[in-house]
Amino acid sequence: MMILSPKEKELYSIWCEKAVDDADLQAELAAIADDAEAINDRFYRDLEFGTGGLRGVIGAGTYRLNVYTIRRATQGLADYVNGSFENGCVAIAYDSRIKSDVFAKEAACVLAANGIKAYIYPELMPTPMLSWAVRYLKCNAGIVVTASHNPAKYNGYKVYGEDGCQITLDVANTVIEKINAVEMFGGAKRIDFEEGVKSGMINLIGQDVIDAYLEEVSKQGVHTDLVADSGLKVVYTPLNGSGNKPVRAILKKIGISEVTVVPEQENPDGNFPTCPFPNPEIKEALQKGLELCNEVKPDLLLATDPDCDRVGIAVPAPDGSYVLFTGNEVGAMLLQYICEERTKNGTMPERPVAVKTIVTTDIVKKICEEYSVEMREVLTGFKFIGEQIGFLEDEGEAWRYIFGFEESYGYLAGSYVRDKDAVVGSMLICEMAAFYRTKGITLLEARENMYKKYGNYVHTQKSFTCEGESGMERMKEIMTGLRTNPPKAIAGLEVLEIADYVASEKVCTKTGEKTTLTLPKSDVLAFTLEQGATVIIRPSGTEPKIKAYYTTIAADRNAACELEVKLSDDFKAILGF
Repeated sequence: MMILSPKEKELYSIWCEKAVDDADLQAELAAIADDAEAINDRFYRDLEFGTGGLRGVIGAGTYRLNVYTIRRATQGLADYVNGSFENGCVAIAYDSRIKSDVFAKEAACVLAANGIKAYIYPELMPTPMLSWAVRYLKCNAGIVVTASHNPAKYNGYKVYGEDGCQITLDVANTVIEKINAVEMFGGAKRIDFEEGVKSGMINLIGQDVIDAYLEEVSKQGVHTDLVADSGLKVVYTPLNGSGNKPVRAILKKIGISEVTVVPEQENPDGNFPTCPFPNPEIKEALQKGLELCNEVKPDLLLATDPDCDRVGIAVPAPDGSYVLFTGNEVGAMLLQYICEERTKNGTMPERPVAVKTIVTTDIVKKICEEYSVEMREVLTGFKFIGEQIGFLEDEGEAWRYIFGFEESYGYLAGSYVRDKDAVVGSMLICEMAAFYRTKGITLLEARENMYKKYGNYVHTQKSFTCEGESGMERMKEIMTGLRTNPPKAIAGLEVLEIADYVASEKVCTKTGEKTTLTLPKSDVLAFTLEQGATVIIRPSGTEPKIKAYYTTIAADRNAACELEVKLSDDFKAILGF
């Protein structure tokens, strides 16, 4: 039986007394009065403000997301903004998750009380439209309330800098310092939302900002003139999230008239009743869409996650079934399409730049080599791709950036925002499908043509959940064990190199020769094996998971797939799962 610490007992008592602004919290606290384990889980630590913000289970306690942890975080952000800028202003967006609108308005109320003008969308909007608003309205920071593709019990609070990227580590550390100085109850200033609107300190973002965003997205097309007459049919699901209106608007704008929306997943619903894991990376989330495809017989199934920064697809196969594509496949195909067609039509910039993360497919290096595109590789996290666009912009050369993506279904063409954007991703995927359709080529055939040309790359990602306090310790133990006693072989393939992004060095296992890694320090290990295979492992920065990424390459696709299974099974055993 668990015994609560004196601190946990005290915190629970304080919350029972003072957490009175939300009836849901009072009901939850009363329900766990005799459950020491439940109390411990809510109070054994604070919800940590990481490099991007907060993410956690919605509920009562210091280790939960609620109006009090939101207010405290926003007060810390307000103190940072007031200490760094004059006449500060911050943009706010939110998605369809439970209490997202409540948390967004609470953030606006705290900012306004601190003399900071808040610009908030009047309804749910995609995460990239927050990045857009920050830049378009020339704000000093941005907040988006979302937990992306996590299950319904989660929500989050992501903070962006004035460049439209998620905040840097230095800024995050300053904000964390400010947050830690704020008392949970009474430490945050706050005014009433309607009072803030009347005073002009809280402003609703207008349709002009939304229209300007959609216009900028449409400019990223390569062959949008061909779309309307292509006959492309699309089934789309926003997975009960924020993509419904903007994705349909951009598809209509480029001339796609046959769009059928999955009815059960069309309207916002933070409970995600038909997809417990609203993640377009997994087949279960697309099940309702796939069922509708069997009736409608479209050329393409599109699915965007709740905050509409990721998009997944499925395409018809000759046997009438629908095949899911991975983020690596879609990203590589989009890059190849952009490179090939922009080169042909003369719109490819001089010294073009593409960006990918270290866990994203290396097939793009071959594509970039063919089209003389500079490929920049960055750490996992789209903010590092956004950072590269910022570097180009600082040099007056943002026009050189043509495309960036990560394996987790996030894509961006154009420098108008600094985060992955499923609106432009959806548009480009549909345009690419329409273009190939006019050439008599299916997306399935286009993918096979890519593999025939550049090689059969198979990529998979497996996650291992490590919940609670013991889970955090287990993740640390796994990474420490791999560093102190690394495997000499995985699935019979010898480990040739080990790259440790904490130590910032890569070691050749045969010679012991060390090479310095120039990327920022990060808790990532990469094993390079025989036959071009790789295994990369890292703890997630946003979820209680440790993630492993596998790559195999072979002349025959089946052989590459078989080797991947052996690789992932053996590494799973090495990790002890």
